[in-house]
Amino acid sequence: MSSPFHGMDPYLEGSLWSSVQLALITQIAVQLSPRLRPRYIALLQKRFVTDMYDPDEELGIEVAREAEVTFPDVAIATKETGASKASSLTLDAPIRMQTVMPESVPTHTIEIRDVQKRRLVTAIEVLSPVNKRGEGRQEYLERRQRYLTSPTHLVEIDLLRGGHRVPMTEPLPRAAYFAFVSRAGRRPTAEVWPIKLESKLPSIPVPLLPGDDDLALNLQDALTTIYGQLNLDLGVDYSKPPELPLDPPEQEWANGRIREWQATIRT
Repeated sequence: MSSPFHGMDPYLEGSLWSSVQLALITQIAVQLSPRLRPRYIALLQKRFVTDMYDPDEELGIEVAREAEVTFPDVAIATKETGASKASSLTLDAPIRMQTVMPESVPTHTIEIRDVQKRRLVTAIEVLSPVNKRGEGRQEYLERRQRYLTSPTHLVEIDLLRGGHRVPMTEPLPRAAYFAFVSRAGRRPTAEVWPIKLESKLPSIPVPLLPGDDDLALNLQDALTTIYGQLNLDLGVDYSKPPELPLDPPEQEWANGRIREWQATIRT
């Protein structure tokens, strides 16, 4: 089953993303591996990052939302019995709310290494929410800095509208999604693909060692493949807005795509 959307599916950006991210990065490795032989190998590296989920930061809201609640007062009552006085402290019942707790979240990276010396040639990152907020973002920026100050090429794929983008010296153009290729020999200049919500995902180059041609990475093909393999249409309720809201014009466009998709299914 194919997605209602020709490009990135915004309905995949919520609670399904951990499964989508792992499947997508695995599919990218599968797509590249036959063409990497015999000089290179693509390895998946897993690490755990501490995440402190903050809904306000996820939506890019700088001022915290506050619910209208009535705060309980503290009352002190004194009771006399005969000649003795017994003091008792009476407290009104508090409200109970859940605090944000740290969570260890797995993230995955593709490392392309040359077979002979096992040198790290290219790192491919498909960003997760944890890479774009709080302590997880700080950890990612530190790791990213190590890539950028090394001979390693860096490919970053950001298919999430929420959270912070990777830092650039100039403002990025307005777009829903981005892909970045930072070649070791051309820094600080990077190649940037702004991706509109209604556009297909691009094919981007994966640079290798000097003397070897880039490999083309077809992001749309990788996403379409895993959407069908995982039956993601069964995990999404397209009758409701996505977990990360769209602007009204974008939602109207999305609703039109979904109606066309549903009509196709019925026929």
